Amino acid sequence: MGIPDHNIYTQVLVSARKEFLEKGYTKASLREICKKAGVTTGALYKRFPNKESLFMALVEPVIRDVYLLEKRVEEHDYACLEKGNAREIWEASTETIKDYANFIYDRYEGFRLLLCKAEGSPCNNFMHDFVTRHTKVTLKFLKVVQEKGMNVKLINEMELHMLLTAFYATLFEPLLHGLSREDALRHCEYVAQLFNWRVIFGF
Repeated sequence: MGIPDHNIYTQVLVSARKEFLEKGYTKASLREICKKAGVTTGALYKRFPNKESLFMALVEPVIRDVYLLEKRVEEHDYACLEKGNAREIWEASTETIKDYANFIYDRYEGFRLLLCKAEGSPCNNFMHDFVTRHTKVTLKFLKVVQEKGMNVKLINEMELHMLLTAFYATLFEPLLHGLSREDALRHCEYVAQLFNWRVIFGF
């Protein structure tokens, strides 16, 4: 009796995750993935037509969660603005930073794939694309704040992009260096002291 379809799918993903984490996207071998999963290449290609589709199956859940988080944060920021609590938005407290760190570490292997192993894949520019989206959303929000008559510094797009790149780089550094969640959370205390967004935007 053959292996049930859902078991093959799971076995392939488990094997692929290990292969991509070990060798990266470019050097990962589909034959090796099949061998370690105990399936034929035909069984793999039936479910994943190429290496790209297999890699994306592993990282898409994390990408989807990132988009959902971005949406929740944006909705929260506009809600705070409507209530007159704009200063609260830029309060980068240690607890807020730790929430981001826990979000990352709850998806540890997915972020390792995106940030360390994605060269040559469609996600090669994940960090740059993420920061670019955040930059545009932030600039749009700052203009709304200004239109409401509140004092705010409007930073040019390139400057803001560099600042946000630096900010998120500090959050991802513990993962890139393979630190434990405990060490990453301790690192958050320094990050909260390093970035004072209320001063940067003049709130």
